[in-house]
Amino acid sequence: MRAFSLLLLRFSLGLLLVIWGVDKLVNVEHAVAVSDHFYLGLISAPLLWKVFGVLQILLGAAVILGLWQRYTYAAQAIVNGATLLGVWRSVVDPWGWYLEGANVLFYPSLIIFAGCLVLWAFRSEDRLVVRRSQAVGI
Repeated sequence: MRAFSLLLLRFSLGLLLVIWGVDKLVNVEHAVAVSDHFYLGLISAPLLWKVFGVLQILLGAAVILGLWQRYTYAAQAIVNGATLLGVWRSVVDPWGWYLEGANVLFYPSLIIFAGCLVLWAFRSEDRLVVRRSQAVGI
């Protein structure tokens, strides 16, 4: 049960990265708008968002497969932690009663980040992964 639970968590978190990476590639305007709204417009270069999209897809695929867990799980936590920071108002005040710009739909960012930490913390017990020998065809 534990191995299957970690597999499901890994697959769902990795797929989220893939989905958002594809979104950056096919809808660059959306990525720029999100940057402008949530991240003070720090990145507005469309080409850079496409590069980020490709990197996010690669990271998501590595997470799904369970490759390089020490690094990919940490990177995933950093990416999703940055998202959490961007929508912090929605975590503190989901209904926007006190903080302007909050949206209850962004509250799950906290759950996603927690899932990343769980996956990272239990990586030694995450057994249903592609092993290095399998990845290189040995």
